[in-house]
Amino acid sequence: MRLAVVDVGNTSTAVGLWCDGRVSHASHCDGGFPEASEAVASLVRQCGSRRVDALAYVSVVPKADAAWRAFARKSRLPFRQVTYRCFPPKGRGVKAPRIDYPKPETIGADRLADAAGAVARYGAPVLVMDFGTALTAAVVTRDMKWRGGVIAPGFPLMRDYLFERTAKLPRMQLGSGRVPKIGRSTEEAMRFGALVGYRGMVREIATTLRRNFSEDFRLVATGGFARWVLSGLDMPFVIDQTLTLYGAGLVCAENF
Repeated sequence: MRLAVVDVGNTSTAVGLWCDGRVSHASHCDGGFPEASEAVASLVRQCGSRRVDALAYVSVVPKADAAWRAFARKSRLPFRQVTYRCFPPKGRGVKAPRIDYPKPETIGADRLADAAGAVARYGAPVLVMDFGTALTAAVVTRDMKWRGGVIAPGFPLMRDYLFERTAKLPRMQLGSGRVPKIGRSTEEAMRFGALVGYRGMVREIATTLRRNFSEDFRLVATGGFARWVLSGLDMPFVIDQTLTLYGAGLVCAENF
């Protein structure tokens, strides 16, 4: 099965091609729906005679859904959206988590896709952290149940809040640069505080969840800031940048 996969986030949209459990042609689009939809159309054109079976869609931005549904209809692609109703998947081809959560309809679709992808690739128990506009975590225990997770401010939110709520602090550049020994400029002081403090938050979240569930979770990370944040953290995270696209494709293929 071949699927065009779309992951609509608050800051950017990721697109890729899912084919028999592999993700290729993954890219991120910062220009919103026009840029991202053209990227998907280009993927479909590149496939040529190799038919794309459907559009697999995961989104945390509800107002974007109508445009993508219309795009799929215009492109003659069945529209398959990841929601809590996809769990457990109808197919028997993969092991997927079951949802153990009071209000499953409130779970972010990206967190569900992350969990499904992580279980398929790395097994359970697993803790997935997604480093995007927000930092989210999803927990799947050894009995294959999605137990819940964590939502915390992401790097963009922290950076923008400092810039908007202070008179003299600049808008810190994100995604590159190492932690200095000590801040010897305003930029260095902000970088030290952000990275060291953020790594401390990540460590505390993972440590507390391991203790709360008495599980030695496999640690998996995804999202645009994962590699930058975790590069100085001595915890055994596997960084998987196509995890959300992979999980979305997997869930939609199993429910096709």
